[in-house]
Amino acid sequence: MKQFQLGALVVLLGASSSLPLFMVGCGSSSSGIAAPAQAADPQSAMKQPLAAYNAEGELIRPADHREWVFVGAPVTPNDMNDGKAAFPEFHNVYIDPVSFASYKQTGLFPDGTVILKELVSVGGKQMDSGNGYFQGEFISLEAMVKDRQRFSDEPGGWAFFRFGEAPNYNPTGARMKTESCNTCHAGASEDYVFTDTYPVLRAAKAEVQR
Repeated sequence: MKQFQLGALVVLLGASSSLPLFMVGCGSSSSGIAAPAQAADPQSAMKQPLAAYNAEGELIRPADHREWVFVGAPVTPNDMNDGKAAFPEFHNVYIDPVSFASYKQTGLFPDGTVILKELVSVGGKQMDSGNGYFQGEFISLEAMVKDRQRFSDEPGGWAFFRFGEAPNYNPTGARMKTESCNTCHAGASEDYVFTDTYPVLRAAKAEVQR
C-alpha cells in the first residue's frame, strides 16, 4: 500500500482495494471497515477525522465522534413554537479537530471538513438547579461534509448524510437530498454553516481577526 501526504490530506492507494479512501489525517474505523494509516502524532491518532466513502458513495461513519470538538447544542422546543417546531430536539454539533484547527488559522472551512449533528430528545424540564430544557436520549446521527471536488454540483461543495437511528447507528451514512437540507443551510451565516449560533466557532474565527 502506498501513502501520499498532502498537507492535512492523506490519500491511501492499495492495489487490492476497490474503495477510495480520502482522509483528513487518520483515525480508527468500525469493525469491518478498512483501517486508515496511523497519525504522525500517536497522542492525537484517535482524535483525527475520517471522511471515507464506500463504493456507493455512502459516508463511512467516523469513530469516536463524541471526542471531536463540540461546538454547541441548539434546541427549538415545541412549547416555544406553538407545538409545531420543525426540529424540536437538541442538536449536538461536532467538528473534526483537524478542520477546526485549520478554521482557527484561516477563518475558512477547508475541504475535508466533517461536521456531525447528533439529535437528542428533550428530556426533563426540571432539575435541582431549576427549570429548563435538559437532554434526554440519542435519536439519530447526521453529517455534512465539504469536498468541492467530490461534490462539485452541490452548493458550496457540501453534501449531507444520515447514519440512521440510535442506539445502533449504521456503519455508513446514506446520502440525503440536497433540497431537504440546503433549504435551511442556504440561509446560514457562513459557508452554509450556522456559525452565528456557535460561540466556539465565533471565538475561533475571532483568533484569525486579531
